[in-house]
Amino acid sequence: MAAIDGHHLLDATMFWSRDGVGGVRQVLQTKRDALISKGWRHTLMAPDASGGPDMLDCGGVPIPFSGGYRFVIRRGHAARLIERAEPDLIEAADPYTLGWSVLDAAHDLQVPAVAFCHSNLPQMAQRWLAGPDGRQRRRGRWAEHQAARYLADLYGRYDLVLAPNRELTQSLRALGVTQARLQPLGVDCQVFTPRADDPAWRHALMQRLGLAAGTKLIIYAGRFAPEKNLDLTARAVELLGSGHALLAIGRGPRPPRGPGVHVLPPPSQRSHVARLLASADVFVHAGDQETFGLAALEAMACGTPVVASGRGGLGELVQGAGITLRSRRAADWAEAIREALEQTDTAPIRDALARARSLDWPLVIDGWERQYQRLLRPGRQADGDGAMSSRGPMPHHA
Repeated sequence: MAAIDGHHLLDATMFWSRDGVGGVRQVLQTKRDALISKGWRHTLMAPDASGGPDMLDCGGVPIPFSGGYRFVIRRGHAARLIERAEPDLIEAADPYTLGWSVLDAAHDLQVPAVAFCHSNLPQMAQRWLAGPDGRQRRRGRWAEHQAARYLADLYGRYDLVLAPNRELTQSLRALGVTQARLQPLGVDCQVFTPRADDPAWRHALMQRLGLAAGTKLIIYAGRFAPEKNLDLTARAVELLGSGHALLAIGRGPRPPRGPGVHVLPPPSQRSHVARLLASADVFVHAGDQETFGLAALEAMACGTPVVASGRGGLGELVQGAGITLRSRRAADWAEAIREALEQTDTAPIRDALARARSLDWPLVIDGWERQYQRLLRPGRQADGDGAMSSRGPMPHHA
């Protein structure tokens, strides 16, 4: 589709670690490159953002055990940085301080505000306070309810709220955020492809890791964080016994440990990530709080069988194109991995490839751009004080 010539988008997020790992950072970098190629101007604001006038560092304090994230605390300062950049459209990628800074700046600049719901805050709050089975506990349900009320208040003030899966979109609408819309994420099908499989490179890697010929390579790629349930994956691989190895690709505060676990740093080039995924036997992701699942989609695009949690966006993405399960028992995960390894029916792989190709980044970015175009079209009606009609009054915070 044609670009909206000359328009300026500013993305704001606290999910921007120095190590370059993380799904939100990957998404924003991909979107930034694509929109610039279409004629947009793009500014990114985040803690430690650097690299030019269109990269704004809004500061923040380190979050312990987060793997490098910083929490933004200066709402007014961030809002002023946005206002000085004078964007035509502002998008917030997290619901914390920057979520309010974006609203403040959009209100003063009289431009549309968009929120992207990259995480399920009520579910996260429930787990933080009461553990994995928090919904069965009174304090877990209380935390979930309070977080839901907060999101309804915050997101209810935005002109558009995007969510990467249907379940989350419907949950937001049930909270009264009627402007919530589905916006899936994507994969670069030119890079992530079955052609990335490299048997000679795989053989050399196995020799370097001291793995016997014939060892099955089970791979995870992403951040090492508690909600990824990497301990569960490691136990499942241990139950499979000798002849199976877990390659954990990434960084973070909670790397997996155990027999047969090999932790590797993330490659700097996406083509090397694709080679890892395409050359493995199975991709596994036991995380039960994912709103999408970028690495799982990349594995699907590479033709690698996927075993994933059936919960949240990950389950929605993989259902019907891989093996999904809701169990938290290592024995069940071991059995699912074994099933994927022994699978002879190629239909799930074909379905996974078709699903991935339908989410090729150029197609996804076109859809994202159409969401913006509807906000930026001429003749939008404003309310009495000039603010966009979907946004309520701004609470005054320092």
